[in-house]
Amino acid sequence: MDLTNTRKTARASHRWLWSRGVYLVPVSAGLAILVWHLVSRYGGFPAFILPSPTLVWERFTNALLEGRLAYHIAVTLSEVLAGLAFGVTAASTLGYLLAKSETFERFLAPYIVASQSIPIVAIAPLLVIWFGPGLLSKVLICALIVFFPVLINTIVGLRSVPDELRDLMRSLQATGWQTFKYLEVPSAMPVFLGGLRIGATLAVIGAVVGEFVGADRGLGFLINIGRGQYDTALVFVAIFTLVAMALALYGLVVLVEMRLLSWQQRPDNSR
Repeated sequence: MDLTNTRKTARASHRWLWSRGVYLVPVSAGLAILVWHLVSRYGGFPAFILPSPTLVWERFTNALLEGRLAYHIAVTLSEVLAGLAFGVTAASTLGYLLAKSETFERFLAPYIVASQSIPIVAIAPLLVIWFGPGLLSKVLICALIVFFPVLINTIVGLRSVPDELRDLMRSLQATGWQTFKYLEVPSAMPVFLGGLRIGATLAVIGAVVGEFVGADRGLGFLINIGRGQYDTALVFVAIFTLVAMALALYGLVVLVEMRLLSWQQRPDNSR
């Protein structure tokens, strides 16, 4: 009986994975690596133009065993997490105030939109000059690039709360804190987490931009070193590490979203 139940559970798990296309991820990655290998081997490109997957893997393992890669990952990850925390906190706080006051929004909207019209690569050198090439300037760059999407999603989420529910809370004589906790936060959370998904990936871009401008550590600095030495395999290693970091942060936000929004999941009535 236990063996039968185990087989049924395994088949159900396989059906669940297949229905959501989970198997497509490793298949597509394997095909991409195969095409990369064939192009690098038979395309006639030198290693400093297009290194093979094997060469990139060897460079990755060497950098990892030396401890060099782990150090630069830790630096960039600390910048990303600090900038993400600071940017999300500032954006959600200001977004709540703007959602509550249209006058305040009309007053600040031109400045907020104007700040987003300037590319972050143009602001980054100024921040490095003002705050130095250390951690603070990188955190501020990450926070700035995260700020706008989280701000907009916070405002949209709070203003999407139905007026009928607000009237219901007032009829129940709910306090401002109770309305915020039991109505506004749950209603705005799906839209807010959508902005957080975007912000989590943009924070990685902000950290790399800051390290490109001025840094002596981090994955962006590692890319600059590889580029200067024509060590293209090292550049690939740093790029793939950044991709993995962004995917990990995105996946973490998705897990948080699944946990916080589990009350929205509808039962499957197809069976």
